[in-house]
Amino acid sequence: MTEGFFKVQDILENYKTAVYEKDVEKFLSMYDREMHIYDCWGNWESKGISSWKQNVTEWFNGLSEDGVLLKVDFNDIVVEEDSYIAFVHCAITYAAHQEESGEKLRQMTNRFTFGLKKVNESWVIAHEHSSLPINMETGKGIFNLK
Repeated sequence: MTEGFFKVQDILENYKTAVYEKDVEKFLSMYDREMHIYDCWGNWESKGISSWKQNVTEWFNGLSEDGVLLKVDFNDIVVEEDSYIAFVHCAITYAAHQEESGEKLRQMTNRFTFGLKKVNESWVIAHEHSSLPINMETGKGIFNLK
């Protein structure tokens, strides 16, 4: 880990910056090496940092190939923490912008839960779960419920 995350909010700020910069190593720096993720994109589940690194690399490379910058906004953040464990649940909106023109192309909102733990006085994500509500008539995800 190259950076210390001494407040839970540090993790959220790093997440926003790393996604915008498409910086795989910065993004991975906030995860525990043995983390467990349930994702609603690509792979159903990732266990361990190497599995997650592959997904993140593909995600960021795809954004670069498409010439897209992704802006992240956290909404409805709830943090519960004690000295060693924290839970965060929130809605995360991803807004894709054309890199050259800045034109907004699309956006979507996912629901997230993060389980964090302290390692060497720094917060790391040990578990992450992203989800979308499903329209029961169409079977499709609802990307912008709010």
